[in-house]
Amino acid sequence: MSIQCGELCAVIIKQYFGENAQKVADLLFSSGSRNLSSLVKATNLTKAQVSMVLAVLIKFQLVTFEPSFSNENIPEYSIKKEAVLQMLRYPRYVHLMHTKYGTVGSTLTEELLRSGSQTASQVILKCFSSAENKDTMAAYRDTFVQMVRDNYLIRCPMPRITESPVIIPVLEIEQHLLFRPPDLDLGKLQKLQSGATTEVPDGDSYWRVNFDRLHQDFRDNIMTTAVERKMGASAAECFKYILQQMYEKTDAWQKDYSNPITFIEVKQAIEKKSNNLELMKNLDQYITLIAEDNIGFIRKIGETGGGQYVVEMKKVFDELSQVCTENIITEKFGSKASRIFRVIRSKRFIEQEDIQKEAMVPSKEAKLLTYKLFEEQFIQIKTIRKAGGGGSGPAKSFFLFTINEKQIVRMLLDMSYKALFNAISRSSYEKRDNKRLIDKSQKLDSIVEAMKERGESEEYIAEILETLTPPEREVLEKVKARIKTLSSAELAIDDTLFLFQMHQYYNSS
Repeated sequence: MSIQCGELCAVIIKQYFGENAQKVADLLFSSGSRNLSSLVKATNLTKAQVSMVLAVLIKFQLVTFEPSFSNENIPEYSIKKEAVLQMLRYPRYVHLMHTKYGTVGSTLTEELLRSGSQTASQVILKCFSSAENKDTMAAYRDTFVQMVRDNYLIRCPMPRITESPVIIPVLEIEQHLLFRPPDLDLGKLQKLQSGATTEVPDGDSYWRVNFDRLHQDFRDNIMTTAVERKMGASAAECFKYILQQMYEKTDAWQKDYSNPITFIEVKQAIEKKSNNLELMKNLDQYITLIAEDNIGFIRKIGETGGGQYVVEMKKVFDELSQVCTENIITEKFGSKASRIFRVIRSKRFIEQEDIQKEAMVPSKEAKLLTYKLFEEQFIQIKTIRKAGGGGSGPAKSFFLFTINEKQIVRMLLDMSYKALFNAISRSSYEKRDNKRLIDKSQKLDSIVEAMKERGESEEYIAEILETLTPPEREVLEKVKARIKTLSSAELAIDDTLFLFQMHQYYNSS
């Protein structure tokens, strides 16, 4: 793990769980895994404090444990970098669930993200009790069950039951139980809510948010958005139905290519679910358009069933990540540098003299931009000895420019980590430096809200609002604007980060 990634993870842990958790996380990042006594000694925290931190991080699936190699009765703890980075996306997860299941779905998701994992009855009762709308308990129960059926919520593994006591529990769960909906009786839930009973009907079954399912939607959205930008809304809708058919035959996270999807299957799905008459009329043309695009969203492999197609996720994210890389180069060095990068990528290996000809850039400028790209590690040089020549030196070798896509993605990931770290750190500084003013404003807003509910006069309310002076109000507006800009930057950077993470996933062995 890179230094930039470690620093970002540390600041995320501190933001959500405090300084003690950050101390423990820093050690786990730097050393890979440690036992409890080692963590206590290195952090200068008490055993109780470290144990509490580990318990919380384990509950949030941020830390895992397994027996030590030296002593199988002593657990060693390690932190999950990917799970920590996912915490940046919590607002996006809640928003996605709101678009699919409304306020009830977003409330259930937010509660599970806030608590890490809970029983279904606990989540439902807590959300129902704190809800400001008039949704019934049945609505929360039914939405929870539907989210499980749609695989957005997943059952947590539980300790393996053994006859003899064990020091280090083994967490496990049978595959068929992962998405089996809980059996929740409304009568029992109402008794539990009213205090008539304290028995939790599903106390042995815990649930959490299924991040893989949410990331599947994010991944699909990247692809459908790319199709829409290049070919229009109807083509994007067509591709969405192609993906739906793919998931009926293929594992969502299969790395190579999907099982074949036929034209007839896509057509039947669109006729059944879509109201887009233009898409139905010109379906064959839209599928051909998507298949012939240079990004390669789908590939035709046969004529059975009106035409057989496969989705190649690896190729799609290779191309999309390269488009993103070219955009970054354009922003940093200009369009001519991006053109040079495309030429080198298309030729794979090319000499300096040929770059200026292919990219149609003047010699001096082409050399300057090429070496800027080399200096920033967007391109590399490969040296090849001339055949039959003795000795050494520049005259005895060819110097070819080339591109290492995996290395570029790793570099851009580190740049994204650093940018996110800077944005979060700056936002925290703004909030900390203006804490008194922000607290005063929030307190004033709550007072005014209460006064409005009591029906106080507008003159009296205006008089209270004047306790925040014009200079203070001006400073507060500037602080809010900066924090809002930084929050928007975090979301934009995370989009780029997710794209490159998908590239790494599909190119890993």
